Amino acid sequence: MAEHKEEDVLQLHQEVDDKNMSVVLEPILHDETAALESVAATAGSVKTESDPDSGKTSFAPSTERHISIQTSLEGLEKLVDLNGAGRKACPLCPEEKFKACYSHKLRRHLQNLHWKVYVEFEGHRMCICHLPCRQLKSSLSGDQVASRLAAHYHCVVCSVTIARKTDMISHLKRHVNKGETEASYTGSSEVSFEDPVPIGQAYEIMKELGTNVQLLPNHTTPQKSDTYFNRKMKTNRQLVFCSLAVLAEERSPLDCLDAFGATGIMGLQWAKHLRSAVKVTINDINESCVKMIRENCRLNHIRVESSRGPRHTDVAGDVEGVPIASVEVVKMDANVIMHLRPFDYIHLDPFGTAVNYLDAAFRNVRNLGIVSITSTDTGTLYSKALNVTLRHYGCHIVRTEYYKELAARMVVATVARAAARCNKGIEVLLAVALEHFVLVVVRVLRGPTQADEAVKKIRQLVHCQWCEERVFLRAGNMVEENLYRQLPCNCQGSMPGKTAVELGPLWAGPLFNTGFLRRMLFAAVQHSMDDIQALVKTLICESECTTLKSFVHGASSHANQVECGVVIKTLKKEDKSSVDQSGKRKMSDESGTVLKKVKSEALLEHPPFYYSIHRHSIRGMNMPKLNKFLQYLTEAGFRVSRTHFDPTGVRTDASLSQFKSVLTKYSVPTYTGGQGGGHALSTEETATTMD
Repeated sequence: MAEHKEEDVLQLHQEVDDKNMSVVLEPILHDETAALESVAATAGSVKTESDPDSGKTSFAPSTERHISIQTSLEGLEKLVDLNGAGRKACPLCPEEKFKACYSHKLRRHLQNLHWKVYVEFEGHRMCICHLPCRQLKSSLSGDQVASRLAAHYHCVVCSVTIARKTDMISHLKRHVNKGETEASYTGSSEVSFEDPVPIGQAYEIMKELGTNVQLLPNHTTPQKSDTYFNRKMKTNRQLVFCSLAVLAEERSPLDCLDAFGATGIMGLQWAKHLRSAVKVTINDINESCVKMIRENCRLNHIRVESSRGPRHTDVAGDVEGVPIASVEVVKMDANVIMHLRPFDYIHLDPFGTAVNYLDAAFRNVRNLGIVSITSTDTGTLYSKALNVTLRHYGCHIVRTEYYKELAARMVVATVARAAARCNKGIEVLLAVALEHFVLVVVRVLRGPTQADEAVKKIRQLVHCQWCEERVFLRAGNMVEENLYRQLPCNCQGSMPGKTAVELGPLWAGPLFNTGFLRRMLFAAVQHSMDDIQALVKTLICESECTTLKSFVHGASSHANQVECGVVIKTLKKEDKSSVDQSGKRKMSDESGTVLKKVKSEALLEHPPFYYSIHRHSIRGMNMPKLNKFLQYLTEAGFRVSRTHFDPTGVRTDASLSQFKSVLTKYSVPTYTGGQGGGHALSTEETATTMD
């Protein structure tokens, strides 16, 4: 009898499962054609395109939207046939979460749970979903255990799933800030792929700087996509492009390498805009990325060459079907290709730190070539993982107010040591540290003498933890009894214990080259890169340690630029008077002529580090406006400029005590109403008033 009962129970469960599957699949199959008419009025409508040649019907990428994203309650209820008889399962809940029930109870479930718990974006409701869409975390024993936060939302813009409602709202706000909406992610591909498109994946087309690239919907998640693409790195790509354009003016054609191609957008921009001036090689070790790069080349009418094939320097017109440029696509490890072939320009942009590729990059780079390094391990560089910082960069650092410049100098020091191991020196042309990356662009100088000169600029930094004053240790072999006496502050004598800490080793030389930045600005204007023009102007002012006002209205036209002790060919001819005033003999326009260093150039280097006006403000006092404060420091006889590292930072050659004295002098007590039109009180007047 027991065996018969068990067989009856199993048969009953099998019938229920069959009914549930038929209930879920039947409306989808029956409503496949009806959905085109019912949902066409909404933003998530399904569109079909017919091919007259093949007679097949293809669906646009919007058909891949998850069923939990609806525009009306009727659309949610149409997922299940509520008019039919029998028990029905919820389309957004598994059976163990919500068992099959009758229509009236299922309708209340859809209305009270899924339709009311939602996130709305541009008329679309992302209803709560309980299906096993997210990857479950495995326990220590290896078994996958369902988490309490299994419920999630599906983003209407991208394919990501987020558990918390607040996180989804923040995620959508980031899409809005970047200008990414549903329309920007939907596009049709005009290029036929070699491999068939996988079911459930739709390729998207994005345009940047006149270059079209095809992306996967989950291109922003490296764990889910091989062809990773970050829209926030647009500034980085434009800065790298301008640096290459400046080098292309000096000599051409250039052998350029994009060591980590991913989608290939950076190398395609080089080839499309610089044409015959560059010979671009795009490399990636991933087979999927190589296929995507080849398809993006065809999309932009760029010829793909094999690694052994001949190169064509003739530029064809921008005619449909005729290649406008040519690139070489290589599937190889980045270290291997840099060891095998020499290049004039190398760009390293790995996912994380680039220290593993520096030795190979400086091995075969040509003399006076340029190496640009992009580091995205901001957690390590910005003092959030000190053990990883010591392991990767060999530096001891702490969190300071100038942590971004500290990160840039740490990367440059690592690059200088890697170049010195190959008997090469560097001259820093550009060092930028923003929220998501640290970009360093250096020019390579061959020879052990140049390597020794670069290594001499790597020093230790003494940082006062009490007042945050800092100073580089003096170069030399003399042993000092107390290194902390080099600090201009008196915290070591007035405070008990150890108040200062030794950081480094760090790069103590300049981070910018004014002549190179000016030509980068010209290239940015020439190629209509409006997004980075303000940043490059700030870098020029920062390199000269001057304000933007004096930069714009002053005489800032430097036709003859001397970089790295080398005469660099520019668009403007050298001014004869400027050459005579320098006392040097006239040199030819060739870029390989070496000059002796002018001692006066060292005096024009920008001062290291900066001070934050908010960090050193006085309690109970209203600070002056930042531009006014820069004017006060200039009137006091100090060199001063703003910095791109910190919007409230001030780069100046004044010490911290002098900085605070000027800030205190022109600050107004808060109890006077903070009237900006009144006369600013001095320190003595403030003390008398408070007494």
